[in-house]
Amino acid sequence: MKFAERGMAAVTGRRGERLLALATVLGLGVSAVLSLVVAPPDAEQGQVQRLMYVHVPAAWLAYLAFGVVFVASVAYLKSGKTRWDRLGVASAEVGVLFTSLTIVLGALWGKPVWGTWWTWDPRLTTTAVLLLIYLGYLALRQMADNPARRARWSAVVGVVGFVDVPIVHMSVTWWRSLHQAPTVLRPGAPTIAGSMLAALLVGVVAFTILYAYLITLRLRVGRLEDRVASQALSARISQRTRGAVPPAPTPDGPVPPLAGAGAPEPAANGKVPPLAVPGRSGADG
Repeated sequence: MKFAERGMAAVTGRRGERLLALATVLGLGVSAVLSLVVAPPDAEQGQVQRLMYVHVPAAWLAYLAFGVVFVASVAYLKSGKTRWDRLGVASAEVGVLFTSLTIVLGALWGKPVWGTWWTWDPRLTTTAVLLLIYLGYLALRQMADNPARRARWSAVVGVVGFVDVPIVHMSVTWWRSLHQAPTVLRPGAPTIAGSMLAALLVGVVAFTILYAYLITLRLRVGRLEDRVASQALSARISQRTRGAVPPAPTPDGPVPPLAGAGAPEPAANGKVPPLAVPGRSGADG
């Protein structure tokens, strides 16, 4: 775990951030050339099949992002370190982004191929459930005021919610589905042309680098948010402390009672007169 923490610190530094930005631009550029120019159109689906070179990498990024949420959640529950909670929420946000992109691109692809934007297909339904799980993860973090409680609750959701990821992937195998079966991550050789496979794999690598770059940006924002929250809390505590300074004790001993609160004033001989009782005179008769 310490090795992972050192690696994360190195990658999320400013130098690592700049290198990832450069690698992201180069990777996405090469992926665009391969998917739009080099790879041929599909024999049956035509040009619309080129959506695959973004749709599949986006789905892979969703799997990867929620896998990182799972690991970070387990690490937080084990160590209680804030950096793991920060990594978990950053990866969840990026995962929600790419899951939404996967669903939108799938709808654009499904309309000309299936004749409908949406159907309650097992792959589509389980993917929608996956999106709702991690939207709930992010919503839960807005409900808890205590930072430790917020991190603990969301870590539990991050662990349990990951169960849906293998269900999404295996849904086209377990149930009858309109969605095509896996062509790369499957037993045996990939059932896809070599040039298409090369373009797809380069797209997956480019999107993975993009994921790492987005995570570094989100982690930097998270550190700034924590710093601002800590400074605001310190200022609030300091202001409350200054506004509630207790009275200093007198040289003769204890703190004198507050005036105006009904406390009797001491007489000239130093004795405190008895309290007056309503309805009775000062002299008992």
